[in-house]
Amino acid sequence: MESAQKLASRFREVILNGTWIANTNYQDQLSNITWQQAITKVSSLNTIALLAFHINYYIAGVMNVFKGGNLEIHDKYSFDMPEITSENEWNKLLKTMMQNAEAFAKYVEEMSEEQLDNTFIDPKYGSYRRNIEALIEHSYYHLGQVSLIKKMILLS
Repeated sequence: MESAQKLASRFREVILNGTWIANTNYQDQLSNITWQQAITKVSSLNTIALLAFHINYYIAGVMNVFKGGNLEIHDKYSFDMPEITSENEWNKLLKTMMQNAEAFAKYVEEMSEEQLDNTFIDPKYGSYRRNIEALIEHSYYHLGQVSLIKKMILLS
């Protein structure tokens, strides 16, 4: 159980409340920007809103498997975000992302060592542990992008 709690803590760090690795997290980076800033396109980069949608897409998709559902996410759809046209829509995305992140972390906390090492759907996807670690690493990768894009927008 100890390693499950450590994984859950690492996941919370990147999404909800940590500062140890990147000195920030998604909640911190996203909570103080407007919907207009979130959808602002900087050169050929993804928007902040699109990156938030993308990370939440994977959190929700992996969590669906934790709940006993099928793996229904596909990389080709991970950037298919509905258009955001208001502060309410932006806030809804943020709220959903943060709620999903906390629920995801709670599922991880409850996993036994055996569950963590079990095959995730199909051997080609590795173990549950590998998928959780990949989601953490993937989230940090895009958090760096969010931080840089946010700086570009605020400086323009």
